[in-house]
Amino acid sequence: MGEYSKALSSYERSLEIQKIALPPNHPDLATSYNNIGSVYINMGEYSKALSSYERSLEIRKIALPPNHPGLAASYNNIAMAYYDMGEYSKALSSYERSLEIRKIALPPNHPDLAASYNNIAVVYYNRGEYSKALSSYERSLEIRKIALPPNHPSLAASYNNIGSVYINMGEYSKALSSYERSLGIQKIALPSNHPDLAASYNNIGIVYINMGEYSKALSSYERSLEIRKTGLPPNHPNLAASYNNIGLVYYNKGEYSKALSLYERSLEIRKIALPPNHPDLAASYNNIGEVYRDMGEYSKALSSYER
Repeated sequence: MGEYSKALSSYERSLEIQKIALPPNHPDLATSYNNIGSVYINMGEYSKALSSYERSLEIRKIALPPNHPGLAASYNNIAMAYYDMGEYSKALSSYERSLEIRKIALPPNHPDLAASYNNIAVVYYNRGEYSKALSSYERSLEIRKIALPPNHPSLAASYNNIGSVYINMGEYSKALSSYERSLGIQKIALPSNHPDLAASYNNIGIVYINMGEYSKALSSYERSLEIRKTGLPPNHPNLAASYNNIGLVYYNKGEYSKALSLYERSLEIRKIALPPNHPDLAASYNNIGEVYRDMGEYSKALSSYER
C-alpha cells in the first residue's frame, strides 16, 4: 500500500517487544532490523536503512552458521543501500561477499545466485565497466535459463540488461537482438499494457535511432507511447520521455514542425510533473532551441537556450 510510516511504526513496535522477550542475538531480532531497513530503503532514507541492515547482520553473524543464506541476504541488502547512496565500490564488495556465501550454501543454479550476478553487473554498468557488466549479466542469464520457465519475466529482464550494455558499447545489432528477445518473452508473460512492454519498445527505438533507421525508431517509440497512455496518468514523466523521443526522430528526419510540437508537448508534461529545476526541463528547452535554430528562428532559439 506504500504506507511506509505505518509499516515502520509496526516493525519498530515489534522490535521493542522482541528486545524484551528474546535473547539479545535471537534471529527474529535480525529479521526485525532487516524489515525496518527495507522500509527505510523505500522511503529513500539510505543511511538509516544501512544502519538497520548492519545491525541485522551483526546478530546473524552470531546466531547463524558462517555460510547461512541469511548472511548472504544481509550482505545483499547492505550492498543495495550502498548502491542507492552512490558508493559503488562498497556496494560491489558487499554484493561479492553475498555471492561467495550463496555459492557455498545454495545449489549451483539457484535463482538467488542469478540475482547476485545481476546485482554485481548493475554496479559495473553504473561504473561504466561494460565488459565486466556483460560477463556478470550473461552468467545471471545462464542460471535463469536453467532455473526458470522459458518465458519468465526475469529472463526478459536479463535480455534487457544485456541489451543496455551492448548499446553503451556501440554494438547496436547485438543490442537490438537482446531487446527483441526480451520483448518476445514479455509479450507472452505480461499484460498487453504492462509498463515493461513500453520500456522494451522504447529501448528498441533507441537502437534504431542510433542505427539511423528513423522509420523503425518512430514505429517503436509510438508503440511505447500507446502503451504508456493506457497505463499511466496523463502527466507522468514517462509520457514526456516518449513525446521527447518521437520528437527526436522527427528532428533527425528534418521534419522540424512536427519535432517542435512534440518537444513542446513533452515540456508541458515536465512542467507539471517535475521540480522547476529538474535537468529534464533544461533538456526540453535545449531541444526546442535546436529546432528553432535549424528553422532559422534565432531569437526563439536564443530564448529557449537561455531558459
